[in-house]
Amino acid sequence: MEHDVHIYTDGAAKGNPGRGGYGVVMELVGTPHKKEFYEGFRLTTNNRMELLAVIVGLEKLKNPNMKVLVISDSKYVVDSVLKKWVFGWEKKGFADRKNSDLWKRFLIVYRKHKVDFKWIKGHNNHPQNERCDELAVMASTQSKLSVDVFYEKEEGKLL
Repeated sequence: MEHDVHIYTDGAAKGNPGRGGYGVVMELVGTPHKKEFYEGFRLTTNNRMELLAVIVGLEKLKNPNMKVLVISDSKYVVDSVLKKWVFGWEKKGFADRKNSDLWKRFLIVYRKHKVDFKWIKGHNNHPQNERCDELAVMASTQSKLSVDVFYEKEEGKLL
């Protein structure tokens, strides 16, 4: 499948759980158009930020049924989709599954497009992946951080 958009993603957390953030680089294939997104959170996990980066990238698409390639260094996210684990979790109502709020949100936006996934090795001099990492780390160090309400509530750590 030829893709309309490439979405590069990365997540970061210091302490895991700790301060975290995500970074997204979106490129419209065949054009110079590129957009970047990021956000930081006061208490979250690396896996939540990896998954949230993919969700945000897909949610930023303005048209339905786009052909998308998501490029991520997260085995957690890529394997969960490519090996179809997430669809099994969905059938079981996400019982005892971490990050169920984000997986449910992911499935809604995932089904609006034709999405392929590609895993790449992180911190391996891939320009867009390195940029996503920079954005995620920068986001996690901002003075004003968002609250990952579901995580803090679920973990009983609402401050």
